[in-house]
Amino acid sequence: MSSLSLGAINSGQQSDVAETRIAVVLPCHNEAATIASVIENFRRALPSAAIYVFDNNSTDGTADIARRAGAIVRTEMRQGKGHVVRRMFADVEADIYVMADGDGTYDASLAPTLIELMKRNHVDMVVGTRADVTKDAGRGGHAFGNKIFNSLFSAMFGRQFTDIFSGYRVFSRRFAKSFPAVSGGFEIETEMSVHSCQLGIPTLERPTPYGIRPEDSDSKLRTFRDGFRILGMFLMLAKETRPAAFFGMIGLVLTLLAVGLSVPLVFTYLETGLVPRVPTAILSVGLVLVATVTAVCGLILDSLARSRVEAKRSVFLSYPAGDWSK
Repeated sequence: MSSLSLGAINSGQQSDVAETRIAVVLPCHNEAATIASVIENFRRALPSAAIYVFDNNSTDGTADIARRAGAIVRTEMRQGKGHVVRRMFADVEADIYVMADGDGTYDASLAPTLIELMKRNHVDMVVGTRADVTKDAGRGGHAFGNKIFNSLFSAMFGRQFTDIFSGYRVFSRRFAKSFPAVSGGFEIETEMSVHSCQLGIPTLERPTPYGIRPEDSDSKLRTFRDGFRILGMFLMLAKETRPAAFFGMIGLVLTLLAVGLSVPLVFTYLETGLVPRVPTAILSVGLVLVATVTAVCGLILDSLARSRVEAKRSVFLSYPAGDWSK
């Protein structure tokens, strides 16, 4: 075989090795009004990327429109964004995953910038934070909820993120394939943020414009329903990731309640030598016992939580880091 032929083969092999597989993944539920333009915008921004639309029981023809627009369409029957994200990460094979919503509120033209940030800084997740989200969230309740939940997240899990609900994110392969995705609904972004903080996964944020839905496209968020679901997710994640603090707080509250009930009894006993309210005394002792058991359970679960973190990190590290130097 000639040296020219060998050179051509080597050149082709190097090209194959250097090529980075990029997948744009779009979870959708009834986004017929916007999905075609979203696909077109991402195709223009990332010409070499494979664009996947994961339809979540749409009734307005979203899947057909996406298919005609040239996207690869998959279906997830279990209702909820969390189920869709779990399916996307399991089914799609890529080196870089770009996740956005199908409602047209995220700027597709910034996808190459987010990818470049990830490559240049060797991180595993870049979050496109929503500029002025508290002004453009569409409702006063949503804006207020964003402020409250972001502050609560910072207090509980650290200040690594400023917009935990952004759905515009870029992931490395090892993040996507190792993320457990326990959530079933819109709280999935919160779980991603907690997962990153818990394992110390390198991440970055970059402000991006946040658009407003077209008039014929309805938001799937429900202020109180989803707010309570996200609050429940916060409590569940606090229990799972920081059990010593979670159960210790419960034990402290029970102890303070017991002390509050028993103080009058102590003063009465010191004055008269009698304990006239025996049921209250029994209740106070019972509360202290329950508080002690709760605190001990928290300590035991904390050891188990640390073991789980080690196991999660082992899974995360079992996937090779992206070689962005090529």
